[in-house]
Amino acid sequence: MATTITSRDNPRLKNLRLLATNAREIYQQGLTLIDGPHLISAYLAAIGSPRTLLVSQSGLGNAEITTLIEQCATETLAVADALFRQLSGTVVPVGLLAVIDIPSCAPAPVQASCVLLDAVQDPGNVGAIFRTALAAGIRDMILSPGCAGAWTPRVLRAAQGAHFGLRISEQQDLASLLTSYKGMSIVTVAHGGRALYQLDLRANIAWLFGNEGQGVSPTLSGLATQAVTIPLHAPSESLNVAAAAAICLFEQVRQKSFQGEEK
Repeated sequence: MATTITSRDNPRLKNLRLLATNAREIYQQGLTLIDGPHLISAYLAAIGSPRTLLVSQSGLGNAEITTLIEQCATETLAVADALFRQLSGTVVPVGLLAVIDIPSCAPAPVQASCVLLDAVQDPGNVGAIFRTALAAGIRDMILSPGCAGAWTPRVLRAAQGAHFGLRISEQQDLASLLTSYKGMSIVTVAHGGRALYQLDLRANIAWLFGNEGQGVSPTLSGLATQAVTIPLHAPSESLNVAAAAAICLFEQVRQKSFQGEEK
C-alpha cells in the first residue's frame, strides 16, 4: 500500500522538491530523482530496487506503472497530481519517479578508451554524450569542474539510462589524467587539427571534448597527443559537442570493426 501525500507542506515533499530543482542539494544528500518507467526499469535491471518510488494519483491506474511498482517492492509514496507535477521535469509527467542513491565512483587509473569532458555545461549535451559513449563501448566518463552535474535530473533524462552502465567521475583534474594516461589522447578542435578520418583510432584513446562556446582549454589541449578536426562542408563552421563526440566515437568503432574482420 502506498502512503499518500496531499499537502504541499509535507516535509518529505519539500525535500523531494529540493532534489528536483537544486543540484547542490542532490550532491549534499547523495540522492537524485529518475523520471519515468524507462529509466526506472533500466535502474532496476542494472542496479536493483530504488530507495523510494513516487507515483501520481492518476498514475496508480496505469498498468505499466503498477507492474513496475510490484517489481521494485520498495517504499511507495502516492502524490497528488498537482504536487507530482512540481517534482517531474517533464511537461506531461508519466506519473512515476524514483529516489536513488548516487553511486560512489572513486577515480582510478584508466587503461581503456575513455571520454573526458572539459566544462561541458549543457545537461542535454552531457547526457547525450553519456548515451553515445555507452553505445560505442566506452565505460569511463571523467568530468572536469564546470560540467553540468552528471546526476541531475535533466542529464539523467538525456542519457536515457546510460548512467547505469558507466563509471562516472566528476570534479576531476583532467590535466593529471592526461599526463598519466598510457594511450593516445585526442582533443577535438574546430580548425587546424588533423582530419579525423586520417588517424588510426584502433588503440585505446582518451577523447577530450570541450565547452560549447570556448572548446577545450588551451592548457588541456596542449597536453593531448593529437588534435583532430572533423571535416565539414562550407559554410558550416562547427558541430554541437554531442554530435562531434558521436562522430569521433563511432569512427573509432568503425575502425575497430574492420580490425576484427582482418583477423
